[in-house]
Amino acid sequence: MTTSSPSPDQQPRRRTGSFGRAEGLVERAFFATRWIAAPLYFGLTVGLLLVAFKFFQQLIGLVLKASGLDFDDVFVGVLDLIDLVLLANLLLIVMFSGYENFVSRLDIRSHEDYPSWIGHVTFGDIKIKLMASIVAMSAIHVLADFIRVDETSTRALEWSVGIHLAFVVSGVLMAIMDRIMEGSPDTHHADPAPAVSKTTGDGHH
Repeated sequence: MTTSSPSPDQQPRRRTGSFGRAEGLVERAFFATRWIAAPLYFGLTVGLLLVAFKFFQQLIGLVLKASGLDFDDVFVGVLDLIDLVLLANLLLIVMFSGYENFVSRLDIRSHEDYPSWIGHVTFGDIKIKLMASIVAMSAIHVLADFIRVDETSTRALEWSVGIHLAFVVSGVLMAIMDRIMEGSPDTHHADPAPAVSKTTGDGHH
């Protein structure tokens, strides 16, 4: 049985001499620069705390004024709470998935509460989920405007619907472009199978 030898670009480079050691040091230092992004992802926890603060602030205000509100006002208040929850979910997706994709793998997979989606969200998935969250939040704002249609001008409604449609179209185009990129031959290039020859007992191939 014969197998094809690895191509030159698959063979590891061999560094020799002082230049090789210097090159390795520079590359390791360059690779370590990814940790600069770690504080940025951790800094998003401040944004998460602010979202939680505004959520409970609105929730308490809604509960205290609930007896004097009609159904439409309660409905809009609940939609605002859902909007904040979606924003919190978006922050968590960007924080965890971005850290795993660009900085380092999280060494907490043995934790009983470890979310299974973290290791399966790629950079393309982050973009799609980001756009989907924006579309969902935009839809909530449009619905809230239509519920308060008596208090909203026609021009404001037109702008609200137009911006929402722009988000929807952008999300669809982004998903299509991501699907095209995933299905392109360059991103799914398969190495040719090694040549295998079998020789039978009678000498025939």
